[in-house]
Parts: sequence; C-alpha cells; structure tokens
Amino acid sequence: MDILLLLKAALLGIVEGATEFLPISSTGHLILAGDLLNFMNHEKRNVFDIAIQLGAILAVVWEYRARFTNTFAGIGRDPIANRLIINLAIAFLPLAILGLAFGSIIKAHLFKPVPVALAFIIGAFIILWAEKRTHTITIETVDDIRPADALKLGLAQAVALIPGMSRSGSTIIGGLFFGLSRKAAAEFSFFLAVPTLGMASIYSMYKDRALLSMDDMGAWAMGFIFSFISAMIAVRALIRYVSNHDFTIFAWYRLVFGGIVLLTAYTGLVDWTVH
Repeated sequence: MDILLLLKAALLGIVEGATEFLPISSTGHLILAGDLLNFMNHEKRNVFDIAIQLGAILAVVWEYRARFTNTFAGIGRDPIANRLIINLAIAFLPLAILGLAFGSIIKAHLFKPVPVALAFIIGAFIILWAEKRTHTITIETVDDIRPADALKLGLAQAVALIPGMSRSGSTIIGGLFFGLSRKAAAEFSFFLAVPTLGMASIYSMYKDRALLSMDDMGAWAMGFIFSFISAMIAVRALIRYVSNHDFTIFAWYRLVFGGIVLLTAYTGLVDWTVH
C-alpha cells in the first residue's frame, strides 16, 4: 500500500469536506490541491474528486437525519414534507440540465488553476456586493420557500458549473439576493447538495467506471472517511457562524487565495499545470 498516496487522499478528503458547504468552492480547492500534490492522473482525479463528495453528503444526511427521516415519512400526506421535496426537485433541475449540456466543454477549458483563481476573485466581489446591500428577509426558514423561490435558487446554483464559483456559495449568496435569511439559505444549500452531489457522483462513477480499480480503493476509502469527518465539522460550524456573522470573511479569503494562485502562476513560483 502506497502510504504517500493514502496521505494525499486523506488531505484531499479534508479539503473536500471542509470546503463543500462553505462559499469558497470545494471543486476549486480540489483542482488546486490535487494539482499541487500531483495526485493521480487528471482523469482519475476528476472521478476521485466527485466520488469523495459522497462522504460530505453523508455528513449532511447524518446531521439532519431527523429532518430527512420525517420528510420521507411524510411524503404524500405532510404538506411541509411535500413542499421540501418539490422545491429540491425544482432547484436541482437547472444545474442538471445545464451540466449535461455544457459539462464536458466546461471541464475541458475551465478545470485549470488560473481560471479557477479568477472565479475565486469574481465570486469574492459578488459576496461583497451581496453583503453591502440592504438584506431584507422575506423567507425566514426553509419551510417558507416557495417553488418560484426554489427555481431561482436552482438557477443560482447552476452558476457553480464554473469551477471556483462554489455550489454552496452560489446558492447561499443567491438566497440573500432573493430574501432568504442566512440560516435558511445555508440549510437549503445543505439539503440541495444531497440530490445534486449524489446524482453527480453516481453518474460520474458509472460513466467513468473503466477508470475504477481495486488498487485505488484504499485511497478512495481514505478520501471518503476524511471528507465525512471534515464536512460534519464544517456544517455545524457554518450554522453557528451565520447566526451572528455575515459572509464577508469568505469574500476576503477568496480574494487572498485567488490572488496568491495568480501571483505564483505569473511569477512561475508554482507550476500550476494540470497533470
């Protein structure tokens, strides 16, 4: 067993879980970290990155297990459960449709460190703009979201097809523009991650099943476990954080992080070449 490979997989699992539900782009971080660590070849790494998202999804399901259990038990007879299921289905569609239409083109041209760094910076300015506006709350909880609101949130999430923009960030900040409270926007983003990332992971592993190998199972398991643990910590921390703070700190993080990548790429200090 290649110990170094397992350590790299564990590190990438931590990166995935810690960033998946924060508005800082897990995909962007994984592209950059995987490139820096020279982790696997490009094709295998893409499948690995998507597969370990299952660990992060499991963390959300576990953290909100009572809500998910009650929702599925109430389908067909509980109006609140029915509304949540319908809203998640509506919000899932834009990214699914656009992803199938443009996913391969985006992967070919934008899954590279410099475009990701630029997306980090652009996303930072969007967050700062959102926080500078007067935030009028018209939707206090997830249960107050209507189908029309869900469609808007789904369109916002679709912006995350651009690596570095952040799926959770696009949904959460979109939610602020659409009148959601910070907690409602964050929680809906968590719930929406389950069908979105779950379907993406299953589809990717099926489509690229020829790249799967028993020799890599140790690395995949390591990435999955550490993704679950770090995602659990991140989800709990974000919900506590948004009760008393805004998202400005994440904008500054994105600006600094993206700036460092661009600076090191421009000076040649780091060879940001996708392997």
